[in-house]
Amino acid sequence: MATVSIHDGARVAVAGVPCLVRAFRCDAPLDPPARIYFGAATSIVIGRGDLIATITGTGLEIRVPDNGMSTNHARITRRDGGWIVEDAGSKNGTTVDGRPLTSPASLVHGTVIEIGHTFFVFHDSMPPNLGSEPLTIARDTNGLALTTFNPSLARQFEMLARVAGSTLSVVILGETGTGKEVVARALHRLSGRKGAFIAVNCGAIPATLIESELFGIKKGAFSGATEDRPGLFRAADGGTIFLDELGELPPAAQVALLRVVQENEVTPIGGVRPIQIDARVVTATHRPLEALVEKTAFRSDLYARLAGLTVRLEPLRGRREDLGLIIASVLRRIAPDQTALRFSRLAARALFTHPFSRNVRELEKALRLAVAIAPGGAEIDLEHLPEILQSEPREVVGERDEDDEPAVESEEGRKARLVELLTAHKGQVAAVARDMGKARMQIHRWIQRYELDLESYRRL
Repeated sequence: MATVSIHDGARVAVAGVPCLVRAFRCDAPLDPPARIYFGAATSIVIGRGDLIATITGTGLEIRVPDNGMSTNHARITRRDGGWIVEDAGSKNGTTVDGRPLTSPASLVHGTVIEIGHTFFVFHDSMPPNLGSEPLTIARDTNGLALTTFNPSLARQFEMLARVAGSTLSVVILGETGTGKEVVARALHRLSGRKGAFIAVNCGAIPATLIESELFGIKKGAFSGATEDRPGLFRAADGGTIFLDELGELPPAAQVALLRVVQENEVTPIGGVRPIQIDARVVTATHRPLEALVEKTAFRSDLYARLAGLTVRLEPLRGRREDLGLIIASVLRRIAPDQTALRFSRLAARALFTHPFSRNVRELEKALRLAVAIAPGGAEIDLEHLPEILQSEPREVVGERDEDDEPAVESEEGRKARLVELLTAHKGQVAAVARDMGKARMQIHRWIQRYELDLESYRRL
């Protein structure tokens, strides 16, 4: 069987042009992100204004209706074969990869630029024909879809759409939590197959039961087999069977599975006649199957049969440009009041700088927690996210609207205000944080800096 892999590296070096993805807005997290190509521009100005990107000769203006931005907030310039970003004297400052920008900084692929309440992600070489919107396929009635700005993933999703109507088997590789089952379900929706989608975690089934679970049993096959059981492959007849954690499949089950994918038939344990089935096989694993084949831990003939198409999903840390898309998708499913959704800059910065070792699964759990514990109608702040996302201090450059009074205040003034509020709220840090518009972690840092005795205020 011919096989094809459509992933050719973590990031494909193709002829392209640099661009910014306007990935996320704290004050409008459901607003659609967009890709903005630099074109022939060598100087890019980003600032407040009606939502537009205008290129004139070698200049590009990017405007966003963001009250945290100055009219001319930041500038990106071509220099010595690369690109640099610098603050243009804004009132609220600019943050790059979570750090305040105090001098011009070089941009590399994946750099996150925070301007006002808006987060941008820089790409140094993007294929020029992808347009401003993300590629989106397989949207369902709940709004779930495969959607991405990432060119490598876009190519793979397009290939999935092209092969969806065939019976070609698919292997999906990727770290835990990257959405392998989401991709498999999307492929099933695209296929138009009328049968069920059956998901099986091969690693969760004891080795002694895996064959009976997959292929079924005949009554009397062994002690306790009191009735016929069709098995999961027959349950997926006319549809798709998704075998997750394929690398955990024991050798005996690999042999039986090979016959199923070769002959499109299953023989239940205790049975003598094979039963024809029509089930598309999609498999997934976080383990390196090619390496397992080389070590003879996985059958090479089975791998060749299953890998009609191999798709490799990038970890979330490698596709920051998609973070806003994924956040919006999750929020649409879990947030009861979507009209009031907004994030503090600290919370959004934590999401964009956290490595997410468990990928989209970890991000979704973080958002579920935040939506559950944030007061109704209040913005999601750093304190509403899991502790692991709060572990690194993230100073904001300025937390105010452009038309507000300047945010910079003297140390004496800040300390006096802090003491006043601690006294008024009897040492309740959460109440002080709300009044100051800061995260509780920031209030605790100031209490330590000014050597204030929190317990003394609580005894008032």
